[in-house]
Amino acid sequence: MRTADIQRDTRETQVFVGVNLDGSGKGELASGIPFLDHMLDQIARHGSIDLTVRAKGDLEIDAHHTVEDIGITLGMAVAKAIGDKMGIRRYGHAYVPLDEALSRVVVDFSGRPGLEWHVDYKRARVGEFDVDLTHEFFQGFVNHAQATVHVDNLRGDNAHHQCETVFKAFARALRMALEADPRAAGSVPSTKGSL
Repeated sequence: MRTADIQRDTRETQVFVGVNLDGSGKGELASGIPFLDHMLDQIARHGSIDLTVRAKGDLEIDAHHTVEDIGITLGMAVAKAIGDKMGIRRYGHAYVPLDEALSRVVVDFSGRPGLEWHVDYKRARVGEFDVDLTHEFFQGFVNHAQATVHVDNLRGDNAHHQCETVFKAFARALRMALEADPRAAGSVPSTKGSL
């Protein structure tokens, strides 16, 4: 089983993330931010990843540090769990609709962090959650998972739907990229021989 537990503590946040990349989609989520927990649940359920997140952050200031640091810690945990990337598909992609909204996410566990972010939310907040923080979450993830991720919200009128399609598409793309490729068993999917 490809698993990892990471505890990351700063003066602003204390974050624990546990992942089982070969899980069943179980989420135990306590970020202190209900909407973020809802989005993290999409990653667990649609990525078939068992995901535990426990975070305490300086929410009295705002949610920025907590959201970003959960993205960072999740990236660290995924990188640790996949190890040398032997036998994985490496690439994953998904389109996910939710009513009027449609998003596409493409993932490459290239060893090079990069985020292409093309999401124009129709409003700034979903409830109390600042949707701009989703960019910070994904930037933290790619930097520490050493992955390239392209996120495109292709359409949508409802910010909740836009955000949810992004997280669901990310989950499905992640699941595909991390699957074992039976044709690549015992090798790293790169002409360089390492990722």
